[in-house]
Amino acid sequence: MKLEYDIIVVGGGHAGCEAAVAAAKLGSSTLLISMDMGKYAQMSCNPAVGGVAKGQIVREIDALGGQMGIITDRTTIQFRMLNRSKGPAMWSPRAQCDKIQFSLEWRKVLENTNNLSLWQDSVTTLTFSENTENKKVTGVVTALGVEFKAKAVILTNGTFLNGLMHVGRNNMAGGRSGDAASYGLTEQLASIGFEIGRMKTGTPARLDGKTIDFSKLEPQSGDEQPSKFSYLTDIKPVEKQLPCYIVHTSKEVHDTLRTGFADSPLFNGTIQGIGPRYCPSIEDKLRTFADKDSHQLFLEPEGRNTNEYYLNGFSSSLPWQVQMEALGKIKGLENTQIFRTGYAIEYDYFPPTQLHHTLETKIVDNLYFAGQINGTTGYEEAAAQGLMAGINAHLKLNAKEPLVLRRDQAYIGVLIDDLVTKGVDEPYRMFTSRAEYRILLRQDNADARLTPIGFSIGLADKKRHEIYEEKKSLVESLVNFTRKQSIAPNEINGFFESVNSAKINQSRKLFDILLRNEITINILKGIFPPLCDFLNQANYTDEIIDEAEIQIKYKGYIERERFIAEKLTRLENIKIPSNFDFNSLSSLTIEARQKLNRIKPSTIGQASRIPGVSPADINVLLIFFGR
Repeated sequence: MKLEYDIIVVGGGHAGCEAAVAAAKLGSSTLLISMDMGKYAQMSCNPAVGGVAKGQIVREIDALGGQMGIITDRTTIQFRMLNRSKGPAMWSPRAQCDKIQFSLEWRKVLENTNNLSLWQDSVTTLTFSENTENKKVTGVVTALGVEFKAKAVILTNGTFLNGLMHVGRNNMAGGRSGDAASYGLTEQLASIGFEIGRMKTGTPARLDGKTIDFSKLEPQSGDEQPSKFSYLTDIKPVEKQLPCYIVHTSKEVHDTLRTGFADSPLFNGTIQGIGPRYCPSIEDKLRTFADKDSHQLFLEPEGRNTNEYYLNGFSSSLPWQVQMEALGKIKGLENTQIFRTGYAIEYDYFPPTQLHHTLETKIVDNLYFAGQINGTTGYEEAAAQGLMAGINAHLKLNAKEPLVLRRDQAYIGVLIDDLVTKGVDEPYRMFTSRAEYRILLRQDNADARLTPIGFSIGLADKKRHEIYEEKKSLVESLVNFTRKQSIAPNEINGFFESVNSAKINQSRKLFDILLRNEITINILKGIFPPLCDFLNQANYTDEIIDEAEIQIKYKGYIERERFIAEKLTRLENIKIPSNFDFNSLSSLTIEARQKLNRIKPSTIGQASRIPGVSPADINVLLIFFGR
């Protein structure tokens, strides 16, 4: 039995699985240790991937050569592109998945990845070498007493570190329903100087579909022409989609829920952890929005071959009797039976300002944190961190430059920079509003932004890179076609008249015509036959047509945002020594000195994003370190 590896990944959730596969595919001998090999990348909460900003992250993971997009596409039961009525910077793919198949597909990938070994156990202790200025991780010890050696360790413990679940006044140890908690690591890391925090999340009851009256509910179908996450062309969009359903609470439901408030661990002081503001429990909603008599919920299937349903928006830690009674007063759920109650869970996390941008810890060399251990929430945020930790651990062990994505390159770059620069005071969730370069970071162009990077480090393979190059070529040729071809007034004015738009009095380039809101390439296909003939010459998919159209319609916005990004990126090129003492600069404010010494920014750009560091402080740093 092999006991020595290049990299050990602890935890088989979304972060751990991405980290392990990335490291192994890059060439590092890797061991993934998980408490239950039957629950890889378990969807502990809602059975869905993507959504606003999260969908962009999944496409970025795929563009770099990660696995989440591929596995989502293979297990999708419904697909929707959110925010189609808004601008393309807001378009966000989301997929309902078959929860059981999602985990099984991950297991297939893990078991068939070269350089990757699997071990079922719980890690209780890390081992260190103290021959360097910093401690250096050298391996792990498991609950079974097995000691594995490694050059680097990635912790992706999710909600398992000292996990404690709450239902009313009852509580029990566990990392999630049916799984034990993990002990030992928090205490060990605290003893060597790591700051520890406590967070909380929750989940709703799971319902038996046989006992739901769907005739009383409003169905919510997927897109008529569903898309997918992965840029790989041999993966096809979902067929035979399953519906979700819209459900509403009522004043009667709310009154019933309020009868349990005295026993709520959220309200009686039992729960000390900080919960997610943007995914509150139903009791939190009633307290925050006390004037509302109804809340919209979404009833979501957990798979094709199960009757289990997830009631999105009804997360609760109220006593089980109160949950049952309240559910029975929701239209369509009058006779519902539940498989398991909702509950809240508290768990340990480590404030992420203790990390470098590579996700390596500042206190221990070659030790990386990824996922909810860093104070984030969501499968997508976790998977992105795991992917980057796996990549960077491999690169460091092979004396290569780290991969740090900028804020204008990827939502992943925004995510990690926010975590290590600003820290978290609640579970971090990605939103489009967190990114200052949204028009650059669209879901349609993640491959253009990141596949060349993934290919250069060896994670995105030749096939993926060729698919990207072909798409890039087709988009460019379509844009160039619109620049060269003109359309006459008699060909287009009939359409403009039908939509009450100004007519043209001379021939205009298709490019200029497409700048109008009311015209699209698909509309032009029916008006201008040469365009239709051109598109039939090659594989111009809807995604290629969409991207070409976005590049045309939003050209000015894209160029302006890229100019601003390039200007601000110059600050990222001014480095700050890692051991610099900011107390030596008396011109800085006291708050700035304290914040800068705590965060230890590596560049002026990072320093400028630290809360409490003013533009005047940045000017001091610019003068000292040189413009």
